[in-house]
Amino acid sequence: MNKYIRTKKYDNNWVKENWMGPNPLLLLEELCEHLDLKPGMKVLDMGCGKGITSIFLAKEYGVTVFANDLWIDATENLLRFEQAGVADKVFPIHAEAHALPYAKGFFDAVIAVDCYHYFGACESYFVDVLSKLVKPGGQLGIVVPGLRHEYEKGYPDTLEKLWIPEYNTFHSDKWWRKLWEKTGLCNITASYAMEESRAIWLDWADWSVENFERVFGESEGGDADMNLLQADTNDDLALIVLAAVKT
Repeated sequence: MNKYIRTKKYDNNWVKENWMGPNPLLLLEELCEHLDLKPGMKVLDMGCGKGITSIFLAKEYGVTVFANDLWIDATENLLRFEQAGVADKVFPIHAEAHALPYAKGFFDAVIAVDCYHYFGACESYFVDVLSKLVKPGGQLGIVVPGLRHEYEKGYPDTLEKLWIPEYNTFHSDKWWRKLWEKTGLCNITASYAMEESRAIWLDWADWSVENFERVFGESEGGDADMNLLQADTNDDLALIVLAAVKT
């Protein structure tokens, strides 16, 4: 993972105390290779969690970020933004993905790292919500957990015993590309499975086994990702990158 130069600037312990899934800075840096972000642009960071992706966007690209999340309190995120010295560029918002308080065409770019599959795995969300948030020529980008291929029953045989309804939103890059492309509302600029998906995902899984209960206060679920990755003997799981420009 030598190519992630920007992410290496950030203390790994700080990242791990604030992440909520596979290293979001690595995923975001990968995605941003396919975006053209410039200082002063207005960017929506959907499902920002504890806001470290928003901090990264403000510091690395000089953009103004609206850090939108449902599960993390906006005041808690504001404190993090103040501590990071970006409170003048990053604004915490508490809102659900289907009830966003933004004007149509307000953003230059909309980004969603490790969250879009929870609410956007249907054509109607892109048409009715996401595409309307950006101006013509605006940029859209997501990174989601998924599969390298589509399967007739929805998942590979190796994962059958562990498959739960939550994973039904795991799809291939081709599936996601078609979902957006067929709307006729955008031009796809990138669509692929990240080369280092497994290593990035395993780093989170290792941490989760040891720290999930301490950080999230839940006694179950800390080993879910590790169990899934260990069962994935054919390397079918992947982190999917999708980027587009609104027409």
